[in-house]
Amino acid sequence: MSKSLQAIRGMNDILPEQTPLWRYFEGTVARLLDNYGYRQIRMPIVEFTELFKRSIGEVTDIVEKEMYTFDDRNGDSLTLRPEGTAACVRAVLEHGITGGGQVQKLWYIGPMFRHERPQKGRYRQFHQIGLEVFNLEGPDIDAELIVMTWRLWGELGLRDAVKLELNSLGTSESRGRYREALVEFLSAHVDKLDEDSQRRLKTNPLRVLDTKHPETQAVLVDAPKMADYLDDESRAHFEGLKARLDAVGIPYVINPKLVRGLDYYSKTVFEWVTDKLGAQGTVCAGGRYDGLVEQMGGKPTPGVGFAMGIERLVLMLEALDKVPEELSRQVDVYLCAFGEAAELAALALSERIRDQLPNLRLQINAGAGSFKSQFKKADKSGALYALILGDDELAQQVVGFKPLRGQGEQQSIAWDALAAHLATCVVQG
Repeated sequence: MSKSLQAIRGMNDILPEQTPLWRYFEGTVARLLDNYGYRQIRMPIVEFTELFKRSIGEVTDIVEKEMYTFDDRNGDSLTLRPEGTAACVRAVLEHGITGGGQVQKLWYIGPMFRHERPQKGRYRQFHQIGLEVFNLEGPDIDAELIVMTWRLWGELGLRDAVKLELNSLGTSESRGRYREALVEFLSAHVDKLDEDSQRRLKTNPLRVLDTKHPETQAVLVDAPKMADYLDDESRAHFEGLKARLDAVGIPYVINPKLVRGLDYYSKTVFEWVTDKLGAQGTVCAGGRYDGLVEQMGGKPTPGVGFAMGIERLVLMLEALDKVPEELSRQVDVYLCAFGEAAELAALALSERIRDQLPNLRLQINAGAGSFKSQFKKADKSGALYALILGDDELAQQVVGFKPLRGQGEQQSIAWDALAAHLATCVVQG
């Protein structure tokens, strides 16, 4: 096949065999967020480039190396969104929904784009679910975000596979003081830093703390600690967060090197990490960004949020065998009809069943081959039961009811009793 007719490297098709697990994950998250009172917002995937330069920071890796940026026909510089927070802040400012101190608890879902080296768990088009909360400044909302994710891991069966890491970056003023101390320390050891860290020392020195280079990590053992430079307000906020997590029994680790890759973070930052996906260990991350709304032209507005990578969490569900068994089958019941009169009756009967059991996955295969070929298709679909409707059944107004997965003899079920029988066998288990 011509390369031009293939998907772009790092931008993947999600095939029909994969989408049930995606829908299961997305639906589980959506129900959880509904229960906590969050409302969905949907933003465009293309924004003005300046939005991300102002919010993320011009000297971050994302802006410098990873964004998909282009000029449109009007000469405007546009960018495929690399993350969701900046776009969400733009939306709430544009529509004035945080004005007057209104609390907004929002969530979104969709694709993000970064030009990175594709590998397992890291793609150029990837999908995230993100949350953003505005006009709540206490540690209680930070804790709520973490408690929600802890509950999600429990519902998905992933609690034993993830670990929570926390840190506080303080206010912009305290972070500035720490930045000066860190630069002074690293400058005295610049010859021991890897090439990328030497570059970051001049542009974004806090990102040096995030290095994976062994020699640079050895240097950082004696580096100044962020905690020693925190202001009283940030320290009290962080202690309040830890107290709330202790109160609900969520384990965590303080990681003084956790800084995140975006310039807008302040005070709380956190990551949920795993060792089940190789190098791509972060599955959910976020923190506070109390200065971002003002930085983007709004009034001072507290903000906090997080994003989770759908691809990575789907990979975890598969790797840890946490995929619900029912997702492996396409349908619950497969209706086979033989003969023109039976085909017409099957169509009417199937719609009657759908009216009575809207959650039943019923597939009808009328006029699609011999008895043997239809049963092969029924079995391949993964259905639990096959319904059989031919001339004999039509005359008696019954259907043959045949189990396809496990023990049980075929039996005849009257049309009027069929919905109740299916509700007992399939819907109620």
